[in-house]
Amino acid sequence: MIQLLVRWSVLALGVTLATKLVPGIQCNDASTLVIVVVLLSFLNAVLKPLLVLFTLPFILFTLGLGIVLINAFLFLLVSRVVDGFYVVSFGSAFFGAIIVSVTNMILTNMLRKKGPPPGGGKGRGGKGPGSRRSPDVIDV
Repeated sequence: MIQLLVRWSVLALGVTLATKLVPGIQCNDASTLVIVVVLLSFLNAVLKPLLVLFTLPFILFTLGLGIVLINAFLFLLVSRVVDGFYVVSFGSAFFGAIIVSVTNMILTNMLRKKGPPPGGGKGRGGKGPGSRRSPDVIDV
């Protein structure tokens, strides 16, 4: 539950930055921002995978730019559904989606928990002293 709240907070920060930096994006108040964040999260979880699946050749052809276009489309879609959240054009949605994506990427990497050191402290391979097996290999 805490991880979900952190993700929503990061998304809220990204949307807030987009409203401050992109001239064509406006959010009236904090309650509207909460609705936008929840709806964007829901659409990213449900609709985005379907859009990526159907546009996979285009995404591969554009070397990933299609993902940003899908994010911009979802950003624009949310603005059409939520009163108090306005995105003037697809260009504004495009730049807003870039800001949200970059913010999400930076903060997610900063907040990511560091895992245990490789080998788990049991020697060279994680199976005891002198073992050469990688700890990522599953023995059957």
